[in-house]
Amino acid sequence: MGRNAEIVRAFIGAFNANDLQLIMGYFAEDAVYHNIPVQPVRGTAAIRGVIQGFLGMATQVDWIVHHLAETQDGVVLTERTDRFLIRGKWIELPVMGAFGLREGRISEWRDYFDMKQFQSQLSG
Repeated sequence: MGRNAEIVRAFIGAFNANDLQLIMGYFAEDAVYHNIPVQPVRGTAAIRGVIQGFLGMATQVDWIVHHLAETQDGVVLTERTDRFLIRGKWIELPVMGAFGLREGRISEWRDYFDMKQFQSQLSG
């Protein structure tokens, strides 16, 4: 496993700890976070707001990594099931993520998932 893959694995561990401060420490100041079904956000303040929004709903977080690979140019790809315990019910979402890193920090993060699948579980 390459260095970038190790960083992303630790980043996922910060999510599983539901630790916003630790999570934010992994980002470059000018990072871009794009949950593909919605508009991208740029910069740590905007990213914090988005992450705080969905972590704030969850009492527990459990991201299960099925596959993690690092490309030759250092992009880390993750196939995951992201789980959030919200109002006593686990919401599970299959996710494919791509992480670009610069100088040991996440500079780009794209997650691909089905928003309707998330919303239907949340309202169901």
